[in-house]
Amino acid sequence: MHRIALLKLIEEYKKKHPVEEDICDRSIEFIKNNINCFDRELEYGHITGSAWLLDLKGKRVLLTHHKKLNGWFQLGGHADGNCDICKVSLREAREESGINSIRQLSYEIFDIDIHMIPEHKGVKEHLHFDICFAFQVTDTEDYIVSDESHDLAWVDVNNISDYSQSKSMLRMASKWKNKYQF
Repeated sequence: MHRIALLKLIEEYKKKHPVEEDICDRSIEFIKNNINCFDRELEYGHITGSAWLLDLKGKRVLLTHHKKLNGWFQLGGHADGNCDICKVSLREAREESGINSIRQLSYEIFDIDIHMIPEHKGVKEHLHFDICFAFQVTDTEDYIVSDESHDLAWVDVNNISDYSQSKSMLRMASKWKNKYQF
């Protein structure tokens, strides 16, 4: 039962983003076949939540230079058993940025990605089935760099490619630019 809400969100996302049908179908299959899909102890992979966190004007996104992966990405992390991935995404945004004044821009999924996480400190290589939601700060844009990051940066959405060539990062930037025509 705890997977039904997420499955419905992915089905809705799939209808609006038919070009991403394969990634949606793979995520749906994974969730349906793994009752413990929200637990990081599932060695094959697990559901994660991430946040496309925008500044007050909606023109810049907060990226983390992730220590373990040594690259620039949106904020996010493990569900740790929580099946409400939107709440997971918000929690991770707050924990990784130190910003508490954040509002959710939509109850719809902003992006879905499946990516391989390399072996690290005895944890085997595994997949992250990442579900991303869009958020915006409502007060301060001042952040605090967490222990999980080398650095954080507000990056103009038009300049994402200066920080990352990741297909998912470029896809999210394109989605945001197309949605708001800038």
